[in-house]
Amino acid sequence: MLCGVGGSAAGGVVAGWDVEQVLALAPDAASAKAGQGLARGEKWSGSGGSERALWGLCQGSGKKPYQTVVDLGGPAFKCSCPSRKFPCKHALGLMLLSAGGQLAEGPEPEWASSWIEERANRAEKAAEKGEKKPGEVADPLAAQQRVVRRAERVSAGMAELQSWLDDQVRRGLGGFEQRGYSELSRLAARMVDAQAPGVAGAVRRAAAVVGRGHGWPGELLEELSLIHLIVSAHAHLTELPPSLADTVQSRIGWTVETARVLAEGEKVEDDWLVLGRVVEPDDHLTVRRLWLRGSSTGRLALILTFAAGGRQLDPLPARPGELVPAVLSYYPGALPMRALLTQTAPRLPAPRPGGLTAKQALASYVESLAADPWNERWPLVLADVRPTPNGDNWALVDANGDALEVLPGVDLWKLLAVSAGDPVTVAGEWNRAGFKPMTCWHGERPVILS
Repeated sequence: MLCGVGGSAAGGVVAGWDVEQVLALAPDAASAKAGQGLARGEKWSGSGGSERALWGLCQGSGKKPYQTVVDLGGPAFKCSCPSRKFPCKHALGLMLLSAGGQLAEGPEPEWASSWIEERANRAEKAAEKGEKKPGEVADPLAAQQRVVRRAERVSAGMAELQSWLDDQVRRGLGGFEQRGYSELSRLAARMVDAQAPGVAGAVRRAAAVVGRGHGWPGELLEELSLIHLIVSAHAHLTELPPSLADTVQSRIGWTVETARVLAEGEKVEDDWLVLGRVVEPDDHLTVRRLWLRGSSTGRLALILTFAAGGRQLDPLPARPGELVPAVLSYYPGALPMRALLTQTAPRLPAPRPGGLTAKQALASYVESLAADPWNERWPLVLADVRPTPNGDNWALVDANGDALEVLPGVDLWKLLAVSAGDPVTVAGEWNRAGFKPMTCWHGERPVILS
């Protein structure tokens, strides 16, 4: 049922979505706050809703108002504003307006209906393509030849990289501050040509370290050591255990088809607690990492979602702090983390999860490195920690006085407000640079931090 402007809050167009659920779609806290600021009727003109869409015009800083439309079938979002966040604050404001029963039902304007119908046509074509059997290859012989040619290019690239690393050992790093960045950038481009994009990324990370801060030589050696390790592992690929060989191939940049993962990947059924999410927007590709923990199995999992620049990410299966009943199909590897999710039942509320001390958390990360030395990120749930100033930064201190440093630049105001000096449970993502909080719990209520 639809309500007119100023109607009852019980009858919004966004059937089944309440304010909290809409806010959970926000890519970050700033977007959620900005969306709430736009959830007022006077901010919009030409707005309305139908059974399948919401739309409206919101005046920004330019001459023309932004055109915002929400496809309720996703939900999916489109807005003419310059933001690269999905959903943007205008889409969030429009959904919040509807959730509050402040949108009138009406005929869809052409600019909204044309986009909705375009999406429907794309979905229909995708469904037609999906009728092909999973993993079916049109020309198996040609596909095998492509694999052989790529393997040869990768091997040539690894040999060139090994030679360069050997040269550095002989010459030392003297003068590397002047020549290192250009040499590593050239090598990264060479690895792209060699069809080893994972190694190219590792070389670019090493290039970014050169000359950065007083401790850059140590950080550079760490990065180069990991590159040397993967080059050596590639040279002995056939001698490695199959799971470790899969990890090495993955770190080099070989991909595993989704159909193969769904058909052959390890299956684990559980009620999966959504620990949190991290969204990294970019000009060309937006990446979302969704971290899960099995409530019965204790298994950890990472659901990666990608969206090309200008397109929105798929909806979350559940909000951080909720359970999503599902079967996960894990990608192969020595440290199976990445998985595909097949939801089996509606999401469920969840109690506050148990957590680790700082020492236990670091020990779990070290254990992960023993299985996969190139593991860059690790999900942690910390129990009874307090945010505490640590020089120019912050740290989370547990009851034993041990601490994990927070990633520099992370906005901690929401966590500080929830904690108010008391210990809290915090889920986050750990990497070598620090801890990024994703979700905390105020009593039994989850609070999304990122």
